[in-house]
Amino acid sequence: MMILEGKVSVKAAMLGGHRKVNRILIDSRKHDKDTHFIEQKAEELGIETLRKPREELDAMAEGFTHGGILAEAEERKYQSLSDCLHKENPFLVLLEGVEDPYNLGYVMRSLYSAGCDGLLLEKRDWSRSEQVIVKASAGASEYLNLVCSDDPAGMVHACRENGLKIYAAMRKDAVSYFEADFTIPLLLCIGGEMRGLSSSVLKEADQNIFIPYANDFRNALNAAGASAALSFEILRQRQYR
Repeated sequence: MMILEGKVSVKAAMLGGHRKVNRILIDSRKHDKDTHFIEQKAEELGIETLRKPREELDAMAEGFTHGGILAEAEERKYQSLSDCLHKENPFLVLLEGVEDPYNLGYVMRSLYSAGCDGLLLEKRDWSRSEQVIVKASAGASEYLNLVCSDDPAGMVHACRENGLKIYAAMRKDAVSYFEADFTIPLLLCIGGEMRGLSSSVLKEADQNIFIPYANDFRNALNAAGASAALSFEILRQRQYR
C-alpha cells in the first residue's frame, strides 16, 4: 500500500488503469471543480471516498503540497512488450542508466506528451520512489506503458524481431536526428549522462543519432533533455512530414 498525493497524481492513478486505487481521502473543507470530478469519477469506478480533517491528511502525507487530496493505492502494474506493439506504427523508448526518480519522472512526462507507446526499463525496485515519479511526471507515469526486464539488450532484440528500427542516442558513427526517419516503427535507446548506453544495447542498434548543438559545447544533455528533443522530433515528423 502506498499514498499518492495531490489531485494530479490521484486523478492519473484512477484514469491510468495501471494500479488499483483502494480509497481516496479528501479535505472535508475542500470544494472545487477538480475535487468534484475526482469524487464523481471515483464513484463511477467504485472507489471509496472519505472526507477527513486536513490535519489527518497532513499526518498521512510526506509533505504539505498534497492540496487536500490523497489516495491509498497498490503498487503499479507493469506491462509486457506485446502490450506496447498493438499500434500500427509503434514508437518505443528504452532508457538505461537513469536512477534518480525525479529525472525518470521528467523523462516520462516528455515521452508520454510526445506520443510514446511504451518505455522499456531495466528491472529494479521503484516502489519506494513511485510517489516522486508520479509527481515529477505530472501523472504521465500512470498512463505510459512501462516494461521492466533484467535483459535490456534482449528487449531491444525482441523489438527488432517485431519489425522496429533501432535508433541509439550515441554520437559515434551517428547522423543528426534531423536526418533520421522517425515515421517508421521504431525503438529509441537513450542512456543517462553518466554511463550512457550499455555496449550490449549499442550492438543491437541499426543507426546512431545525435542532437546537434549551436556551439562547441562537448557535454551531453541529460536524459530528460535528450528525451524531450528526440521524442518531439518524432512527433513532428509523424504529424507534419
